[in-house]
Amino acid sequence: MKTGPWRLIFMGTPAFALSSLEALLAAGEEVAAVVTQPDKPRGRGQKVSPSPVKELALSWHLPVLQPRSLKDPDFMAALRAYEPELMIVVAYGRILTHEVLALPKVGFLNVHASLLPRYRGPAPINWALIRGDRETGVTIQWVKYEVDTGEVFLQERLPILDEDNAGSLTAKLADRGAVLLVQSLEMLRRGEAIRQVQDESGVTFAPRLTPEMRRINWELPANETANWIRGLDPRPGAYTLSQGQVLKLFGARVKKPAGHPAAAGTVLGLTSQGLEIACSAGSVTIAELQLAGHKRLAAAEFLRGRPLSKQVLGR
Repeated sequence: MKTGPWRLIFMGTPAFALSSLEALLAAGEEVAAVVTQPDKPRGRGQKVSPSPVKELALSWHLPVLQPRSLKDPDFMAALRAYEPELMIVVAYGRILTHEVLALPKVGFLNVHASLLPRYRGPAPINWALIRGDRETGVTIQWVKYEVDTGEVFLQERLPILDEDNAGSLTAKLADRGAVLLVQSLEMLRRGEAIRQVQDESGVTFAPRLTPEMRRINWELPANETANWIRGLDPRPGAYTLSQGQVLKLFGARVKKPAGHPAAAGTVLGLTSQGLEIACSAGSVTIAELQLAGHKRLAAAEFLRGRPLSKQVLGR
């Protein structure tokens, strides 16, 4: 049994990690330091900016470390000086070294946005949507050097709703992961350290999304096309070509699941759900569209400035 807060170091970078860090601070855990990626150009203007995790850490007046290499001797010396009991990693963005993993006295925990061993890798939320899964979840796991292979501490299942996209599902899983993380630390305080070995027969992977994957293939059936757009919505964003210009697509729904005489990619017209576009089988509606360098607009508003009727997209 342990009384009092855990002395820990938190490692994370994007918005997904914010809920976990906020929950640890609200629970009264002793966050000795925060490790995050170096500042980099972000947004349309590509202004060099801190990560979301750094901004939160600074608002709490926490020490922030931003190593360019995890093998940097000065960085490692700084970590050792904090003498962490636990280390927590949530979407930090780099593979951890053996030296970093060996630092905490009690253990190293990770919040992963899938039901491991399903969707090991950096993009589990995107791939759950792209593959048309009806359920996903979040896992608290013990970190090993081999990415996402460590024993499972806790898991929680979460349904994927028809209206979910990568953005909404990320927010839900971030919140549930934070709750589960705090629960895990409470269990550790009581001496309840669960270590369930992953079933290797159930392993699937969620590789990093490439720029090529973002371009929609209208030759796919309607349900697969909608899943690709949902899985990339709002970031990194699915797109097609309209007369050679990049056109981003948001808010996809299946309109007709099968059967349609029009060629794949043909704009069929405006409906109450958005712009209807033909696929190889069936059609989808797109609620919002955005030309590169322009504002994101609802389909009806977009069409007032740029008629697309009968145009075949993707060219």
